[in-house]
Amino acid sequence: MIKDRNFDDLAQKFAKSIYGTAKGEIRQSVVWQDLAQILTVLDAGQPLQILDAGGGLGQLSQKLAALGHQVMLCDLSGEMLKLAEQDIANNGLLAQYRLVHSPVQAIGEHLDEPVDLILFHAVMEWLADPKAALDYLMQQVRPGGVISVMFYNYNGLLFKNLLCGNLTHIEQGMPHRKRFKLQPQQALVPDDVYQWLTDAGMTILGKTGVRTFHDYMQTHMVGDYSLEQVIEMEQKLCRQEPYLSLGRYIHVYAQKPFAGGAAPEQEAYKSNRNKDNG
Repeated sequence: MIKDRNFDDLAQKFAKSIYGTAKGEIRQSVVWQDLAQILTVLDAGQPLQILDAGGGLGQLSQKLAALGHQVMLCDLSGEMLKLAEQDIANNGLLAQYRLVHSPVQAIGEHLDEPVDLILFHAVMEWLADPKAALDYLMQQVRPGGVISVMFYNYNGLLFKNLLCGNLTHIEQGMPHRKRFKLQPQQALVPDDVYQWLTDAGMTILGKTGVRTFHDYMQTHMVGDYSLEQVIEMEQKLCRQEPYLSLGRYIHVYAQKPFAGGAAPEQEAYKSNRNKDNG
């Protein structure tokens, strides 16, 4: 039976294995592009109130804090919060933060009002009931605000197992292998997550594949590339199909409607994106 995962026992290893690697650099580079677009949707002319839900070290929210925005970072792991506080302090950003030891499903108890932006990154795959957590967090977004969700992609997990020849494992339903402690407990079907967002009345503004090819590269073969080239190619392909849907993770972001209907920011966003793609 799946339970919500607390990383107290693996906080140091998690930080080194996830954040301090090429995988982490790729994740940050492509998701930051999306966050920059989100800032054009929101009124970023004044400090935004941001919730980093299950935020770990808060590496992306620190970039937002550095722009002058206020961040509440919550995590179920007290050990992870200690690491986050140290890292945030080293970057001179503690004044922009409020650190809360809390599960994401109870963070509303610590909020005085709904927030402008919620980051909910790489958390759902560690939860017993990811949909309930997402539904709860969407209630904490102000009208016109945005939720940014990154999740472990079922399609990517299936494709990786196909490439590795793990057909018996696939036929068994790809159960979580406990010996791989940093592998997420479950993968989520993208269409399910998109449906959860739209069922709640959110308007999906964008989707991005995170590591659309990097994790599939044959490491025993020596190719002609640098990490910089990999990141640049990931940024180029991550919003195009079929690469988007093969990302090991998917980042999707959606806006809550204003009381009067569609937000003017949505139309401006669509116009800007059309120009960018033109």
